[in-house]
Amino acid sequence: MTSTLTTFLSITNNYSKWIELTAADPTVASQTEYYKANIASVTSPDELVNDYKLFSYALTAYGLGDQVYAKALYKQVLSEGADSKSLGAKLGNLGTLELAKTFNFEENGTSTTTSEAVQTGVVDQYIAQKLEEKQGESNEGAQLALYFYRNASKIDSVYDILADKKLLSTVYTALGLSEYTAAMDIDRQAALLTKALDISDFQDPQKLTSFIAKFASLYDAKNNDTASDYVNALFGRSSSGGGVVSIGVDLLSSVQGLSLGGSWR
Repeated sequence: MTSTLTTFLSITNNYSKWIELTAADPTVASQTEYYKANIASVTSPDELVNDYKLFSYALTAYGLGDQVYAKALYKQVLSEGADSKSLGAKLGNLGTLELAKTFNFEENGTSTTTSEAVQTGVVDQYIAQKLEEKQGESNEGAQLALYFYRNASKIDSVYDILADKKLLSTVYTALGLSEYTAAMDIDRQAALLTKALDISDFQDPQKLTSFIAKFASLYDAKNNDTASDYVNALFGRSSSGGGVVSIGVDLLSSVQGLSLGGSWR
């Protein structure tokens, strides 16, 4: 199996092409066509949750596709907006809050679904999510890396990480922490992450990619993948025969300086 880092770099270095390929997939294209043709006619949370295809598309776009059964919950989320007192904010999940902000019926009423965020932004999110899911079929590490890369800039506190299973799994792996750490009291976990991370680093593309590179190396080591593909990725070769994988000199230097375990900074 191609290493997590190789896959991640191959996709992020030619992201628009990968998005085009994903969008052209017959199933994805069919679901997107239905969404585009019908979403503007939705004028309330009730109408959205009662159209299974539209509701499923919207939830999937924000990584919530496995919760399509929870119609009552998301009807309330969609009805309350996105302020600090809303259910979307209280649930603490990045995807749920982004969904509430995008489909803000409380603030925008019947015109909600005519916005650019709903018409185009949700489609972009959906296709990116499908790209990540497809990679997860052969390498869950690559799916986690791509998801973290796409959502890291939205992280405002360690509690955003703790509320999202994919973000949390990526961070705990990158820090060399046991999966059993997630069983600790939530405030103890928050204190641990606050000490180990500087959330502002995720706003810096180089530091973010360095963090993901460390995650990739530890994920592959944990899952008994060979180190050869990882080394090839660092030096711009792909052992899978896919050609050159580009990586910047600055990033190479920062990755070479990473230590396994402990703080990544």
